Amino acid sequence: MRTRLLGTAVLGGVIGSVIGAPAFAQTASDSATASTPSAKKPAHASARHGAGRAAHPGAAARAATPVTATHVSARPIVAPRAAEEAVDVVASHHTSHGAETSISRAMLESQVAGTNILKAVGQLPGVSFSSSDPLGIDTWGTSVYVRGFFQDSIGMTLDGIPLNDQTYTSVNGVNIADAWISDDIQGVETSQGAGGVDLPGNSSLGGTMRFHTSDPKDKAGAKVSQVFGSYGTLRTYARVDSGALNQTGTKFYAAYSRSDERKYDADTPGFMQTVNGKFVQPIGHDSRITALFNWNDAEVWGYADKSLSILKNAGWRTESWAPNYLGAYNASAYAWVNDNGLAYTGPGSYDVGSGTPLILPEGTSPTIPDSWKNTNEGAGTAYYDAGQSTRDYLGSINADLALTNSLRWNTVFYAGAFDGNATYGDPWTQSLGTGAPLSEEVWKNSYRRFGFTSAFTWHVGHHTINVGGWYENNSQRSGLFWYNEPVYGQGAPLKTVGPYTTYGPAFQQGYGFTWNTNTFQFHVMDAWRPVEGLTVTYGFRSMLQTTAGGADYGNVDAGYGTGVGVDSGLPSGSMTSAAAFLPAVNLDYHFGRGHEVYFDFAENMRPFMVAPSGGSVSPWAVSSQDAFKDLQHNLPNERDFTYVVGYRYTSRKIQASIDGYHSDVYNRLISASVGSLNNPITSVVNSKHAVMWGMDAALTLQPFEGLARGLAWTNSISYNHFTYADHVNICPLQGDCDIKGTKMLAYPQVMYKTSLSYEYKGASAHFDVNYYGKRYFSYMNDTHIAPYWMANLGAKYRFGNLSVLKNVTLAFEVYNLFNQKYVAMMGENGFPIGGQSGDGGDYQSLERGAVREYFGTISAEY
Repeated sequence: MRTRLLGTAVLGGVIGSVIGAPAFAQTASDSATASTPSAKKPAHASARHGAGRAAHPGAAARAATPVTATHVSARPIVAPRAAEEAVDVVASHHTSHGAETSISRAMLESQVAGTNILKAVGQLPGVSFSSSDPLGIDTWGTSVYVRGFFQDSIGMTLDGIPLNDQTYTSVNGVNIADAWISDDIQGVETSQGAGGVDLPGNSSLGGTMRFHTSDPKDKAGAKVSQVFGSYGTLRTYARVDSGALNQTGTKFYAAYSRSDERKYDADTPGFMQTVNGKFVQPIGHDSRITALFNWNDAEVWGYADKSLSILKNAGWRTESWAPNYLGAYNASAYAWVNDNGLAYTGPGSYDVGSGTPLILPEGTSPTIPDSWKNTNEGAGTAYYDAGQSTRDYLGSINADLALTNSLRWNTVFYAGAFDGNATYGDPWTQSLGTGAPLSEEVWKNSYRRFGFTSAFTWHVGHHTINVGGWYENNSQRSGLFWYNEPVYGQGAPLKTVGPYTTYGPAFQQGYGFTWNTNTFQFHVMDAWRPVEGLTVTYGFRSMLQTTAGGADYGNVDAGYGTGVGVDSGLPSGSMTSAAAFLPAVNLDYHFGRGHEVYFDFAENMRPFMVAPSGGSVSPWAVSSQDAFKDLQHNLPNERDFTYVVGYRYTSRKIQASIDGYHSDVYNRLISASVGSLNNPITSVVNSKHAVMWGMDAALTLQPFEGLARGLAWTNSISYNHFTYADHVNICPLQGDCDIKGTKMLAYPQVMYKTSLSYEYKGASAHFDVNYYGKRYFSYMNDTHIAPYWMANLGAKYRFGNLSVLKNVTLAFEVYNLFNQKYVAMMGENGFPIGGQSGDGGDYQSLERGAVREYFGTISAEY
């Protein structure tokens, strides 16, 4: 059900000197992730928690999974160790080099502790971050776009470990929110150009984000922070540092975080706990071995998906029934009576042809709220529950060795595992083991991946040459199952986070997919400094990715394929993506006092991604083996060509920047769904060619001295223009749905961000207001989400050392200060087509953003 997209990004700028920025933050550093009797099924029934989200259009259009690209860094290539040390520098402003911006720990600490770290990145020009909850724990309801590229098209690493696709329950990567505790991330290097060819990953089409973990401290100690928030929200963090254990400097830390985030409109929680640790063993004066480990456990009751019809007729606070099982039971009974034609005569048992009597006991009746009867979804306006239970594991060993004074060798061995259950209460499918009219539908996704990166960096004369490679093997699985719910009054209902077998094993399977993916990447690049102030970075990467596998089970009675079992007719086979030469060039020239101009170019290719049937954009997501075979022979890989040019001026009192970008996007896939929400028809369509251009401008003023020296005002404005350039009819059945000339979905054409902040000694405060322009909802652009303003307010006081406690700090934040009603996530279940498709340009694929909430944080070290 959820999909996203992000476009080619170049961040033009210095948003400098913002101290104590907003809840999202805004300061940075100088830095050098058995069949069912049901006759009908909701559209999202086949999309919601499918592996890697459903159809999504994005910068370049792909409705569910954008393509990736890679690019050479705008700033000089430096030895890995040098880059790492640069990230430890903490400054009160963003530091930009060409198309790259460094975000420091100071900026990250200006948001509420435990907040999804991508929210901080969302304060940069051209970056759009949204979430259904203030902390961004529910990854189903979070999305990031960078200049039109969705989060599954941005290259992300954590200490050199490729994180790949960031979308919900993806079997191709791990979300940065699940990969490391945000308190232990020291900084982020963000490129809104095309990144660096040295970045390992198969999802970098538009921009890169390199996350760096903090090092263990040289002195033994501990830190604790506690967050108190609205609606019973609690978040606890604790970390212990060993300090240097011997003369060689051996040291480590271990940290634990726990977040309990209550929903603002229902008595169901979001819960996440994480354990991570880092071990460092210095070797000599300039080499070291590092080991990382992270375990994440998330159990989240998600917010109900909305449509335009639901928002208009049922209201903004329409939410899942849980824990009101009677209400959900009655709504399911209503679906059977009104959608499936059951002749209801009162409480009792009904023969619906499934072999199991449908039981509607005393105390229940086929009813839904009157307002639901006016929606397009009827009984499906909200389900009993929806959410996820996930486990993530990530570990690595990194050898960073100085072989000579001018030659370094950096190698990272890593492994990761993921097991996820994504669910909702299905009101149209009877529990065959109990007779209840509803059941729990569970998507089970998992992967086991391992790999390594290795690169040599050689400093010779005016050149820094970097040569290296990356290999990864990923074993991926995805399955869909239905589990029994109890007859009302005969037991407690299942929980969305499990266990699911309380009333027996799964009574029905929809599909089962298994894949094995091998990825190889090689790169060469050189940072040449021919004269003072000028750096020319150029290079290329080569990529080869092969995926084999597909469906090993399908059930036509559940709506998948044309048969049952291994003869289901669902897609199975191999596909190979290859690109021998993907070039990138960057010029960065500093002149005069604080002036800089830069140019960025890169070509990128996205390999074919895996996803099961049901709405996601993948060759394996089509409905038949015949359709898959046609794609095997005729589907090209997505390729993007991105150009950026910019100017920046930096001084203590003024930081100003402006840049423009252009992208040619080829072969981006669209997952198009039409038909009623209860009976969708999905296809995968090649959009052929799209064109995107835009600009970002930023200005920070800090003009005063004395008491007013800490006052800073930052403004940025972004404009993005994306259109499909070829005639492509995306109506799967009939009608003319030509997308030529239509614009990108879900990403605002115009964004304006302003932040006023002040710091004096230990006190700081900030007031931030962001404007997000109109966002198109349907491919034919006949429906859209209205613009909105979002304001946040915060203050912090650093008490310093109090007795044995050090760095005692108290912070207060107000999220959504003016209680703005707005749509956050869009397209989690795909996007409507609109036009002549018959869907009216509407779809149950929107999530409301959180209401006004208050947060207080106290932290101290020892």
